[in-house]
Amino acid sequence: MVKKTRTRVDDKIIHRTGKPISLILILIGVRLAIMPLNLEEKLMSGSTDLILSLIILAISYTFVMVFDVLINNWGLKWARKTKSTLDDNLVSLLQKTSKFIIFSIAFIYVLEIWGIEIIPFLASMGIAGIAIAFALQDSLGDVFGGLTLILDKSVKVGDVIELDDETTGTVIDIGLRSTKLNTFDNELVIVPNGKLSDSKIINYAEPDQTARLVLPFGVAYGSDIEKVKKIILEKVNNLDHVLDDPKPIVRFVEMGESSLNFKLYLQVEHYSNRFEIKDKVNTIIYKTLREQGVEIPNPQLDVWLRK
Repeated sequence: MVKKTRTRVDDKIIHRTGKPISLILILIGVRLAIMPLNLEEKLMSGSTDLILSLIILAISYTFVMVFDVLINNWGLKWARKTKSTLDDNLVSLLQKTSKFIIFSIAFIYVLEIWGIEIIPFLASMGIAGIAIAFALQDSLGDVFGGLTLILDKSVKVGDVIELDDETTGTVIDIGLRSTKLNTFDNELVIVPNGKLSDSKIINYAEPDQTARLVLPFGVAYGSDIEKVKKIILEKVNNLDHVLDDPKPIVRFVEMGESSLNFKLYLQVEHYSNRFEIKDKVNTIIYKTLREQGVEIPNPQLDVWLRK
């Protein structure tokens, strides 16, 4: 029947659970074999409790193996689809958590078999758990922050992001407790996921790869406004990596203290080109204004003296 299925999950489950299931059957056989022996009550009770304890531990181990196969098969398959290591860490954490829960339940059942009061034990475990949670609250906050990042998919490996403190860099890894950024100065910045999830993040890679540039410049009073717009647009309209939709546009934004102020708006193909394009376009604006005889003013202040 196993060979007829397309997936290998059932094969792996049978392979991993074969030995513990065999042990369970052997223990059941031993239990049935000693029943007719009419042993002393204490010996019979002790042997029965021991066999039942071993059966419960074997059953819990069987469940651990089943969950381990399922998590490995589906969890790791999902994790391989992303570049982040957070998914892999979550799979490992899920495996360890499932083992802890299953063996904890088995341990409680074993205590009951041997007549040990479990309520005081659970109460002490609860107090210890609260103490541990308080001690690890920062670390737990980072872990849950990492979970938030991967579930929201707001940040991915390869994205260029800017944080509240103006730190800007490329995301090179999203781990369980922290995220690593490589800045443009080739510096490695490690940010705790708890802080990152609570921060305002500018993601230059979302919602798409394009980016808008806004380049301010000024000309002297008395310049022809329409001429300034025309000569600048003629130079930037056919520039490489600048999109035609939306088209570049020049706006006359204000009459400043020393100049007529304009802004050039344009859209670049990819956010990674914005620094190169900014340098190129600023150079074009300066050269074009000089060639066309348009004065670029220096800041000036008129002082009037009265006698």
